[in-house]
Amino acid sequence: MTPLPRIAITMGDPAGVGPEICLHLLNHAELARECVPIVFGDVGVLQRVAQQTGIPFQAAVISRAEWPTLHSTLTKPSVLNLQVIQADTVKPGQVSAACGEAAFQYVIASIEAGIAGEVAAVSTAPLNKEALHAAGHFYPGHTEIYAERMNAEHSCMTFFSEVMICSLVTVHIGYQDVVPALTQERILEVIELTAAAVHRVKGKLPRMAVCGLNPHAGEHGLFGRGEEEKIILPAIEIARQRGHQIEGPLPPDTAFIASKRPTVDAYICQYHDQALIPLKALAFDTAVNTTLGLPVPRTSVDHGTAFDIAWQGIANPSSLFAAVRLAVKLAQ
Repeated sequence: MTPLPRIAITMGDPAGVGPEICLHLLNHAELARECVPIVFGDVGVLQRVAQQTGIPFQAAVISRAEWPTLHSTLTKPSVLNLQVIQADTVKPGQVSAACGEAAFQYVIASIEAGIAGEVAAVSTAPLNKEALHAAGHFYPGHTEIYAERMNAEHSCMTFFSEVMICSLVTVHIGYQDVVPALTQERILEVIELTAAAVHRVKGKLPRMAVCGLNPHAGEHGLFGRGEEEKIILPAIEIARQRGHQIEGPLPPDTAFIASKRPTVDAYICQYHDQALIPLKALAFDTAVNTTLGLPVPRTSVDHGTAFDIAWQGIANPSSLFAAVRLAVKLAQ
């Protein structure tokens, strides 16, 4: 019998909803039949959240010292107790450098486990960028940490959902920096990474659509500075020559309408909100964020730390469940 894949789940910022949704995951009997979920975090925090919310905490606990010899024998939901932060120091819903450091250390531990082949994939609960920066780690988010620490030569952020799949050419940068970051090479890179991942998940060559940058996809040069004609369209033509089923550049305001979505397996979007606005409007609780191009699959929830509802027992864990299920598919 083939053993179930071990999936590392980072607990996220201790002051956010990460611990709460991780408790739900550890109690999810159906997911436990698909994989071995292992939360990388602090048992003390999970216990305190369980006590406050009434969510049961039922999982094996593994120490750092035990991990090297026990990880390969795990068959049930577990917690790797990293003991980064004292539970009684965490103030739910508040930004702190200590929590930012803890979230960062959970991520680093998952990267080390992934590179070592100790886990098949990683799923991440949300971290808080302000807390991360307060701890001295100046990354825009998870994507950049994993790409750098896993030495990924090429990577991109992609969102999977039942409604649509969107990949981003540029991610966490200001609008004034988007145009300088757009190149034919980068767009082609995202197309290739997306095609391979969607093929892996759906078992077929995807039909892809590339969004334009400007209103009406530039209206043949009337809007913008010819980005569609000079950068985006040449990349699409090269992708077609490589055998991809791809169209565009499409006007972004009509690319995602209901009649269009069934004809597209994956969208290539030029900047963050071009993808995230339609995606979150249509699939906020079920979309999954993933970083393509890593040596170890990494997926994530498509929401933030939700400090306003942290530790109240009302956070929706469905995005984390979907993230873990996608991680299992990508790891197979």
